[in-house]
Amino acid sequence: MFSLLYVLLSGIALPVGGIQMQYLWRNQLGDVYSLGLGSAACLGAAAATMSGWCSLTVGSFVCTLICTLVCFLVTLRVSTQNLITFGILFGTFIGSLGTIVVTNAPNGELLKQYYLWGAANFRLEGVSGFDIAFSLCLFAAGLAAALFWARDLSRHFRGEIELSNFRKALSLLMIMFLVTSAVSICGPIGFISLGVPNISRILCKSTDIRRHYLISSAMGVGLLLITYLVVQYASFGVYLPISATMAIIALPLMAITFRKA
Repeated sequence: MFSLLYVLLSGIALPVGGIQMQYLWRNQLGDVYSLGLGSAACLGAAAATMSGWCSLTVGSFVCTLICTLVCFLVTLRVSTQNLITFGILFGTFIGSLGTIVVTNAPNGELLKQYYLWGAANFRLEGVSGFDIAFSLCLFAAGLAAALFWARDLSRHFRGEIELSNFRKALSLLMIMFLVTSAVSICGPIGFISLGVPNISRILCKSTDIRRHYLISSAMGVGLLLITYLVVQYASFGVYLPISATMAIIALPLMAITFRKA
């Protein structure tokens, strides 16, 4: 039951976070992982797994929060274009720290536990009731903020207004809540936060972000559900990570969509 719950939650949280980043940056390459949020989640999960100082969820959240606060402070001082460059470099730095932690795993069992989390197969191994309640609170807060600021984000994207750097930074924090609600439990899931919002914008030319929330969420949930069923019941005995399988399934869809566009 909880596996399907997080298929639904991830299918909403990641595309909604992705489309917000694209509207904030006015750039189709905007992605929730561009500022190092995914790398920070992996670093936190790795540190928690190898040290045992907290659960995967808490470790992932703490590191992602620190990463977001750094980006928050940077956003107050630099332009959006410079923020993108900073995010790529910062994400590389965070990813390097995660690699060091993982390659120094005390034993193979801990390394396997971390890898299974990173494979994002919705098995929720080692996830406690507190972890689930915590992630649901993050999801509710992030989604509420996305809906509350939808009109201003749409106007900012159209160039009718310019959001202040403080407002952009606050939006980043709320996007982090939304994304971490899924990533901290299920691991990083690629494509869905970048590819799905772009497909939505190709299919629907409206600049009202609320329409893209609906379209992206429907597509995200549908794509994740299909991938989950393939992984669970049609893997033919081969271990298939969700992210890799979804990218393979979605590639023809992306090719057809962009060709029509």
